[in-house]
Amino acid sequence: MKIKNQTQAKPDYHPQWKLMRVISGHLGWVRCVAVEPDNKWFATGAGDRTIKIWDLASGELKLSLTGHISTVRGLAVSNRHPYLFSCGEDKMVKCWDLESNKVIRHYHGHLSGVYAMAVHPTLDLLVTSGRDSVARVWDMRTRAPVHVLTGHKGTVGAVATQDADPQIITGSMDSTVKLWDLAAGKAMTTLTHHKKSVRSLAVHPTEYSFASGSAGGNNIKKWKCPEGQFVHNFSGHDAVINSLSLNADGVLFSGADNGSMSFWDYKTGLPFQSMSDIPQPGSLDAEAGIFCSTFDQTGSRLITGCADKTIKMYKEVS
Repeated sequence: MKIKNQTQAKPDYHPQWKLMRVISGHLGWVRCVAVEPDNKWFATGAGDRTIKIWDLASGELKLSLTGHISTVRGLAVSNRHPYLFSCGEDKMVKCWDLESNKVIRHYHGHLSGVYAMAVHPTLDLLVTSGRDSVARVWDMRTRAPVHVLTGHKGTVGAVATQDADPQIITGSMDSTVKLWDLAAGKAMTTLTHHKKSVRSLAVHPTEYSFASGSAGGNNIKKWKCPEGQFVHNFSGHDAVINSLSLNADGVLFSGADNGSMSFWDYKTGLPFQSMSDIPQPGSLDAEAGIFCSTFDQTGSRLITGCADKTIKMYKEVS
């Protein structure tokens, strides 16, 4: 009997990434980042309680928005309205009108710090989550609470939305990932494969799958929607994964508490590049550490928010 050689899936070729720009201006840890749909600017929120808007091409500061009274932990830009949403450790969830640069709405309901948020891609819904162990779904325009998604037993530090079921995915410090039925406001599935707190989620833009990241070994996992079938681990980045980002070319980025960064072929789960965040000289409490990340709309730039109070931009080197 002949045993057929098992063929390993070959990773797609991906160019290497290199640091292209370091942007200073925040006076605290940079905790969240979001790129607007037209790819002209991006926003960052930090421990200095400010939101800053930066020109994507030049890296120049365009605007600072003040109003939060504690660390800004989450940002989201609507792709259908000129709105920027922010949330923070002050329990506040705000909607900023980008034409007047003023807060036009507050969403009241969280009982403690709000750590993550996402805007639904096709409905006027906003999802926020945080230390009170719930995710809240809001009608963006009327501010009315649509659902309170209960079931997690710890801080919900990551939330993602997509326009097909599950339309809401949450990751929690209780080490589970939940997939939610948006119509019913109930959990459809709870994924319990992670051993430690789940701090990050990244949804593939086209493929109907997502990745989750936590601390410890085998800490990054790929799942297929809608049921959340486990696909494979991304093995080798043994650190506390704070941030995952995924682009349409199938590059998954993972950034960790200790400043280690990995780039993966999303299809096979194989790493193709590893590097470290270099803290900027001159700040005494400089630490290497990645808190947040996002690809721009083209997928060819990566923006990270760091513990040395800087924003770092990476680009593909072809």
